[in-house]
Amino acid sequence: MSELSKLPMPEGVIMAEYVWIDGFNKLRSKGRTLYKIPQVPEDLPDWNFDGSSTGQAPGHDSEVILKPRAIFMDPFRGAPNILVMCGNYTPAGEPIPSNTRAKCAKVMEQAKDLEPWFGIEQEYFLVNLKTGRPLGFPDIGQPEPQGFYYCGVGANQIFGRACVEEHYRACIYAGIKISGINGEVVPGQWEFQVGPALGMEGGDQIWMGRYLLERIAEVHGYGVNYEPKPVKGDWNGSGAHTNFSTKPMREDGGYLGHIIPAIEKLSLKHKEHITAYGSGNEARLTGKHETASIDKFTYGAANRGASCRIGHDTVKAGKGYFEDRRPAGNMDPYLVTGLLVSTCCDIPWE
Repeated sequence: MSELSKLPMPEGVIMAEYVWIDGFNKLRSKGRTLYKIPQVPEDLPDWNFDGSSTGQAPGHDSEVILKPRAIFMDPFRGAPNILVMCGNYTPAGEPIPSNTRAKCAKVMEQAKDLEPWFGIEQEYFLVNLKTGRPLGFPDIGQPEPQGFYYCGVGANQIFGRACVEEHYRACIYAGIKISGINGEVVPGQWEFQVGPALGMEGGDQIWMGRYLLERIAEVHGYGVNYEPKPVKGDWNGSGAHTNFSTKPMREDGGYLGHIIPAIEKLSLKHKEHITAYGSGNEARLTGKHETASIDKFTYGAANRGASCRIGHDTVKAGKGYFEDRRPAGNMDPYLVTGLLVSTCCDIPWE
């Protein structure tokens, strides 16, 4: 198969893998042959799939339309082949209920002059499919307590590095603004960061980063788990801390003039955001393991136990960004980025 994948393609012919989010907040994809290399998503044809097989349509009317929204280079098939992030629509052109991207796009369009930036820290576990436990966990019992795994080095501290390194390079090749990776505090737990990403890039690139991760883990025979608390007990969970700023926040006076007012607006809609920040998050947001309590909104400078953290550099400079630490690892980045802009910038979430 490796030799077949190197076969030359006829000039002007490419393979496009259409990627979408199903009714279970999971990724799906399928490939098609194109005879023209697209420059922008609008150059690509719409396609369709059987929504009755993905939890997105009834069997008697199962056609769901895929509309291309973002193009990435395909690290599996190589250039000029592409990956296409899509939105899901009815044949009449209306977004289906699971299409959170459409709502997010409306908010981002209204906020475009504010230039919203995002830096999203995606935590996850690589899982041994035979045991159902994270890499590095014995079949029975527990590994050594957390303390030496974070950014660790060595076979007794780090598990799955080859998969993670391949993902890092694949993201760069694809055109994702991946800004870094690191081992996290639990065996088999890792993180990749995307950003600064402008507007819709935040959601599109996290979803495509997840797609690449799951495809590469597939080759290694690993599972990928984004759940907020997949390992019970005295272990950290997985979050998706979301760093956020607007142009006024990044300008002189932005800290007191825009960041603090934005955080105070978030405090008034804490429950609304929590509802949209990932399922099962109550098991993670306990006030322990570098989290705030799910029941109370807090913020502070350099406080990793707060709902929102403001960096010392931002306080000192009087401008910059803040970090919303509430989103869970399994959050929908379209919901998180869209709601942050909606609440902080007074734009209706419709």
